Amino acid sequence: MIAATEPGGGSSGGRTPDTAAAERVWQNLRALVLERNERRKETAEALGMSFFRVKVLRRVAKAPARLSELAAELGSDRPYLSLVVDDLQKRGLVERHQHATDRRCKIVSATPEGLAAAARAEAVLGTPPPALLNLPGADLAALDRIMAALAAEG
Repeated sequence: MIAATEPGGGSSGGRTPDTAAAERVWQNLRALVLERNERRKETAEALGMSFFRVKVLRRVAKAPARLSELAAELGSDRPYLSLVVDDLQKRGLVERHQHATDRRCKIVSATPEGLAAAARAEAVLGTPPPALLNLPGADLAALDRIMAALAAEG
């Protein structure tokens, strides 16, 4: 590809028209998801807890896990995660159980109330923003195809 040229004839440092377009798309996606439709705040308010607690609950609702596994997956240190799990346990949303084969480990699992709260969080997080819902069908189908391809590249 040919490098984009800035006004005045200078090179843009190797940026191609495709790179510039990708940057614009990424900027618009970030604005749509992170700025104009901040679902984390809505979710935290709906459940009455920090979004990190919601994140821990959603993860535990998918499958029970050791504290060490949760800390690694969620990028947290174990002492802080232990405090978060303590709070979730006090709220009746999770339980700790002894690991079947390793007495040093505790397994954290969601209670029925925790599963219901995680489902409420998923409902808030899964609600498409109005801008997406208002797209014409053909545009939505094209975006669906593109996003599926991007997600598959992972």
